[in-house]
Amino acid sequence: MAIKHGSKVDKSFSASSMTDLMFLLLLFLLIATTLINPNALKLMLPKSSNQLKDKAMTTVSIQNAGGTYRYYVELQEVGSLDGVERALKTRLDGQTEPTVSLHADKTVVWDEVVKVMNIAKRNGYKLNAATRPE
Repeated sequence: MAIKHGSKVDKSFSASSMTDLMFLLLLFLLIATTLINPNALKLMLPKSSNQLKDKAMTTVSIQNAGGTYRYYVELQEVGSLDGVERALKTRLDGQTEPTVSLHADKTVVWDEVVKVMNIAKRNGYKLNAATRPE
């Protein structure tokens, strides 16, 4: 009586299911990264041919929100000019030659920019006005 061995195991490997999984993972990551909104303010900076290479220690941003102005220090809304001054003092306390980069939207009234410049001068901060290249 001959005993037959059952099914034989196939020793080959098929990678087709692995490539399908990799494709789906890649597709998911591409869609997920396009939906992520970075923490940034959308400001239209004025154009300038003079670009500085100085690295600012902190940034102050002024955004025109339909007639009212929003003030940000390091992308954190501070509410008013007094809040800007407090946040800058907290952030730059004890720094040697503190440098502030001012990002103001093109539609911001010049008076608001000058107020931030006065805060920088009053506290002894070096101020750079951020622009975009021409």
